Amino acid sequence: MKKWNTLSLDDKLIYKLADDLNVSIEISKLLIKRGITDFDSAKDFFRPTLNNTHDPFLMKGMNHAVDRLIRAKKLNETVLIYGDYDVDGTSSVSMMYLFLISQKVSCQYYLPDRYEEGYGLSQNGIDFAFKENISLIIALDCGIREIDQVNYANKKGIDVIICDHHNPGPTLPKAIAILNPKQQNCNYPFKDLCGCGVGFKFISAYYIQNGLNIEETYSYLDLLALATVADIVPMIDENRIYTYYGLKKINQNPSIGLEYLIKKLSRKNKITSSDISFGIAPLINAAGRISHAKNAVELLIETNTGKVEKYSDVLYANNQERKIIEKNILNEALKKINKKSSTNVVSSKNWHKGVIGIVASKLIDLHYKPTIVFSEKDGFLTGSARSIKGFNIYDAILSCEDLCEKFGGHKYAAGLTIKKENYELFKKRFESEVKAKLTAEAMQQKIEIDMVLDLNKLDNKFYRILKQFSPHGPGNSYPVFASYGLKLNAPPKYLGQDKSHLKLLIKLDKSNIDAIGFNLSHLLASYNEEYINLCYTLNENIWNNKKSLQLNIKDLSLESVSTN
Repeated sequence: MKKWNTLSLDDKLIYKLADDLNVSIEISKLLIKRGITDFDSAKDFFRPTLNNTHDPFLMKGMNHAVDRLIRAKKLNETVLIYGDYDVDGTSSVSMMYLFLISQKVSCQYYLPDRYEEGYGLSQNGIDFAFKENISLIIALDCGIREIDQVNYANKKGIDVIICDHHNPGPTLPKAIAILNPKQQNCNYPFKDLCGCGVGFKFISAYYIQNGLNIEETYSYLDLLALATVADIVPMIDENRIYTYYGLKKINQNPSIGLEYLIKKLSRKNKITSSDISFGIAPLINAAGRISHAKNAVELLIETNTGKVEKYSDVLYANNQERKIIEKNILNEALKKINKKSSTNVVSSKNWHKGVIGIVASKLIDLHYKPTIVFSEKDGFLTGSARSIKGFNIYDAILSCEDLCEKFGGHKYAAGLTIKKENYELFKKRFESEVKAKLTAEAMQQKIEIDMVLDLNKLDNKFYRILKQFSPHGPGNSYPVFASYGLKLNAPPKYLGQDKSHLKLLIKLDKSNIDAIGFNLSHLLASYNEEYINLCYTLNENIWNNKKSLQLNIKDLSLESVSTN
C-alpha cells in the first residue's frame, strides 16, 4: 500500500491563526500547510485580487517585444502566431489571435503537425511564414530551445518573439525578444507561469504601453485559466489569481466554444479546476493527439454557433477515439516493462504518438517509477517522459542529452527525440542515471495527509470554507484527510461495467456518509473486517437536486497504517 504522511505543525501558530481569523482549528491547520500564517496572507488567499499581479515590464525583454509589435502594427505587417498542440499552446494561440484581431493587427496562426513536425518551431512553419510574406512570428509555449529554427527564420528576414516558460538551454535563440521568466537575469518575481500566462503578460504590457484599458484583457482569463490548470503549473501567486477569475468568467460568461464543450460533457454544476483537468482539457488535447490542433483553435476563436457545434463534435469524437487507442497501448506497454529495473522505458513503432504521454502517466500509477514511452517513426523515436514525486526527470535526461536530437521539458515531464540506433544505449544510460540518484524512499508512493479528521465533526460550515480553498493544483492541492477505525453500514458495492469502482457507506454517530473510490475496487476485493481506514478528499455529490457530502477515496487499509 501507499505510505500516508502526516506532517506535524506548531500548535501555538495553529491556535493563534484560528483565533485571528475566527475559524476552526482544522481550517487553521489547512491554511498553515499552504504557507498562510497571518491575517493578510489569509485575506489574499480567500479574496484574490487582480491588483496583486505583477508588472509585466519586470519581465526581461518585454520592452523589446512590445516595441516590435507596435512597429508591426504601424507598418501593416502580418504576424504569424505559432503555438504548441496541447491545451496551453492552443489556448495561447487563440488568446493571441483574438487580441491581435481586436487591435486590427493582420495575423495568421500556425500549429505544427504532431506527427510530421513534432514539438516547437519547425522549418515547415517558417517556410509557411516566408511564403505568406510574414515578417514577424510570435512563438507561444515553445521556442526557447529552438536555436537553429530561429536562425533559419532570421536568414529568411523574419523576426521572432518568443513567449515560453520551459527551461532554457545554455544558449538562447537569437530572437528579437525573449519572454521567459526562467531565463537568466530576468527580474520577474514569479517564475511558474504557463506559456499562455507569458503571452497574457505580453498582451497586458501592450495595453499599458498604449494607454488602453487593462480591464479589456480580462476577457481572455477563461483561456488563461484553461491553460494554467491543464499545464499543471503551481496553483499559487499569479496562477491562482488568474485561474480564480478565469473560472468566474467560465461560469458566468464563457466563450461560445467553451460553453459548447461544457454542454458536451453534460456539466450542469459550477465548473471547477477539476472539471477542466478531467473534462474540458482532455477534449481540447484530443484535437492535437488524434487529428490536428487547429481544430481546437477554431473552436476557441469561433463565434458562429453552427460552426462551434461542428468543432465541438469533432473534438468529442477525437477524445472517444483517444480513449480506445490509449487503452490498447497501455495493455501492450504493461507487457514490455521490466519490473526489476528502476525505470519504465518502452517503445513500439505501432504506438500512436499522440497518446504516449497519457500512457506514461498511467504506467506510473501502476508501476511507480520514472517512465518514458517512445513511439517510433522513420528511424526516430519520440518519447514522453513522466516522473515520480521528488525525482527530477529533466536532469536525468539532460545527462543523456548527447544522445538526443531534441529535448525539453520540466522537472516532472519532458519530451525528447532520439535516433533508433541510440535507443538501447539511451535506455541503459538513463536506467543507470536514475538508479544512482533514486532512493528507496522515493520509490515508495506516498500520500501527503493534511490532517486526521473525525468524520462526526464534519459539517456544512467546514465544507463551505473548504470550498473557498479553490482553485486547486500543485502547491494548493485538494486537502487530503485520513480517518481511522471506520465502520461500514452496508457491504461494499462494486460499480462499473468491469466492477472497478468501489462504493462504501460509512457509519457515523448520527448518520451515514457515502465514499466512492474510482478504479480502487482491487483494494477491497473482499471484506470481512470490523474496521477500515480511509484516505480521501471531500466533495459535494448532487443527485436529484439534493446535495450531500461525499468522500473521494484515494487509498484504504484494513491494517495499521504506516504514518509519520
